[in-house]
Amino acid sequence: MDKYFLAVDIGASSGRHILGKYENGKISLEEVYRFKNGFEERNGYLCWRHDCLFAEIKNGLKKCKEIGKIPETMGIDTWGVDFVLLDENDEILGDTIAYRDDRTYPMMDKVAKIIPDEELYSIAGIQKVNFNTIYQLMAVKETNPEHLEKAKSYLMTPEYFNFLLTGKKVSEYTVASTTGMLDAKTKKWSKEIIKRLGFNENLFGEIYPPKTVIGGFTDAIKEEIGFDCRVVLPATHDTGSAVLALPTKGMNNVYISSGTWSLMGVESETANCSKESCELNFTNEGGVEYRYRYLKNIMGLWMLQSIKRELNDEYGFGEISDNARKCGDFNAIVDVNDSMFLAPKSMIEAVKEGCKKYNQPVPQNVFEVAQCVYLSLAKTYADTISGIEKVLGKTFDSISIIGGGCQDGYLNELTAKATGKTVYAGPIEATALGNILAQMMSCGIFETVDDAREAVKNSFEIKKIDA
Repeated sequence: MDKYFLAVDIGASSGRHILGKYENGKISLEEVYRFKNGFEERNGYLCWRHDCLFAEIKNGLKKCKEIGKIPETMGIDTWGVDFVLLDENDEILGDTIAYRDDRTYPMMDKVAKIIPDEELYSIAGIQKVNFNTIYQLMAVKETNPEHLEKAKSYLMTPEYFNFLLTGKKVSEYTVASTTGMLDAKTKKWSKEIIKRLGFNENLFGEIYPPKTVIGGFTDAIKEEIGFDCRVVLPATHDTGSAVLALPTKGMNNVYISSGTWSLMGVESETANCSKESCELNFTNEGGVEYRYRYLKNIMGLWMLQSIKRELNDEYGFGEISDNARKCGDFNAIVDVNDSMFLAPKSMIEAVKEGCKKYNQPVPQNVFEVAQCVYLSLAKTYADTISGIEKVLGKTFDSISIIGGGCQDGYLNELTAKATGKTVYAGPIEATALGNILAQMMSCGIFETVDDAREAVKNSFEIKKIDA
């Protein structure tokens, strides 16, 4: 009988159920279900639809039953930083507000007055961005303190879905590391940060590493889905899962996990919470086997996804890319990490305004807008790798681009040109693959990260793009 491992990989724009199988030294993947995701405006906030997402998680499980491929284990990964507060009846308090909501901007100064930025970084080692959980919780404290007073449980987004499946509340290391409240060195909740900000320490439970088995489905879920399944913790933060699927051994590789966000960095055995790292705004996030992901969050393909939606999906990503390439004579670069691009009403107009702001030529059509995004991303990648090399005191000669964005040949070429590094593109479904690899490691198929990555290298096509 074939053994299947199910990854439920939920991103900001879509989710998918992907089955993985290991046979004759190779891993194969099969997508069995896909669904859309996105936020909606509710009570003046941008919010996720957790009820819809959980319904889709169950729909995908039912699809596995329907096709007769019931997984041995399953794991859920999502984006980081977002959370729910649950009351004594395990009901969500307040709205499930998305990280792109702008309520958090004033909170950065409020937190800094209590714990100065450099001191906070020396403990948590997390890049300062407005959507970090620490600022979201401060926003709750300022606007809805009653929610924190009534709260009995705190769960990150993937942990909440695990709870709905299993009835067990389990905190996971990699997604906890995105909050700004984890001690980067001890890998536990920082009691100092939590106490000084006035949050309830009792909300934050014990943290478990990837590969931990949570347990089976509740009776209600078993009855609804039609089977039982062990739920395993992958790296529940999607980037942590993606990085596990690198087709390289060791820790001497630069990677870009390319999707809605571009997460660019390297792996490290230790956290770097130095003043220089703080000034360059790098982050130390958790990985499988406690490997640190030393990286920077870059706006990524969100800008192109937004342009595509704004055009009512009249053009596919390939068409947008091809037409941007034809605008090669147009040269304009903006700071893709400018907050003006986080959730604008019109990304096309935002890019044009950004060009004016940065004294650049203003695009005259949508494909020049796309060309500006492409050039700006490549320039940001080049600046980021220079910063990494400066802080670590070492140079790198190649970049592995993984995830859905690795399919964009034009961006890969521009990246190789801007950085002067050889680019290796693939695997495409890195996040789901990494999710599955953690499950396979939990079951003893692979003993180490390097063993798992050797199988990735042997199983999937990797394209080389010379600088």
